[in-house]
Amino acid sequence: MLREIAVVIHPGFQLLDVAGPTTAFEIAERFRPGSYELTLIAPGGGQVESSSGLELSAEPLRDGQFDTIIVSGGEIDRSIAALDEIVAWLKRAKTRRMASVCSGAFFLAEAGLLDGRSATTHWDSTDHFARRYPMVKLNAERIFIRDGDVWTSAGISAGIDLALALIEADLGPEAARRTAQQIVVHQRRPGGQSQFSALVELGGRTGRFVELIEWMRAHLAEPLTIERLADHAAMSPRNFARTFTAETGSTPAKAVERLRLETARMAIETSHAPLEGIAEAAGFGDPGRMRRAFLRGFGQPPQALRRAARA
Repeated sequence: MLREIAVVIHPGFQLLDVAGPTTAFEIAERFRPGSYELTLIAPGGGQVESSSGLELSAEPLRDGQFDTIIVSGGEIDRSIAALDEIVAWLKRAKTRRMASVCSGAFFLAEAGLLDGRSATTHWDSTDHFARRYPMVKLNAERIFIRDGDVWTSAGISAGIDLALALIEADLGPEAARRTAQQIVVHQRRPGGQSQFSALVELGGRTGRFVELIEWMRAHLAEPLTIERLADHAAMSPRNFARTFTAETGSTPAKAVERLRLETARMAIETSHAPLEGIAEAAGFGDPGRMRRAFLRGFGQPPQALRRAARA
């Protein structure tokens, strides 16, 4: 069954929003010939300049039946005319499913396609998105969300996770796994994984908590209460909790769990150490508590991730 994937670009589009998903579909097509056909479209067609200045050639927007439409993100304010034309086209488009990468969710929301649905977008746009589209059930933490026949994803690299999920839905988990291996990524980060983990790792939007994050990582096996963290940051607990959350998009407790999860996951996927030892070193205390955290964070237990890493 041939599925035509239409990828919509616009002036100022983010190149990786397009390159990531299209590469995934291209590789899946190699494994299952006759599965996908890719079409790049844009208002007016022709050469379209990305946010980096590089250009891609696209066909004009056209009516017709597509299996999947994926709208790329980027600097969408660079062309209001393109925004209006794409939104009008989306409203009348015939497709089995609709998807967006990064700020491409703004196009879907502007067309009313996300009203009453759960959706996500890049963390840096969530405040503006929530104010502009109050009818959308925005979940700012998720890296991608499926709500019926509409899929949305967070920034840039999450477009690859979205594409792998679409491939898995079409062709099954084995095809998605082989595609991910060829791209050299994890089979697929679960949609429930937090996109704020990167912000935590960077110490927040301004890097204010870089030193604290490194200290937390070095003391994961110890109790990391908010009082202890605030004391290390030389702040009152209340002010620390408020400032840390504003900087990283995550509460201190969630940040601690995220660091523990990433540390434990690395050990599980790259070593033969027993789960009991990994749980203790990462600060979970016991395998049962670690397992529950993995199910919340990754949607899979530790044993499943270890098996996948060795497949």
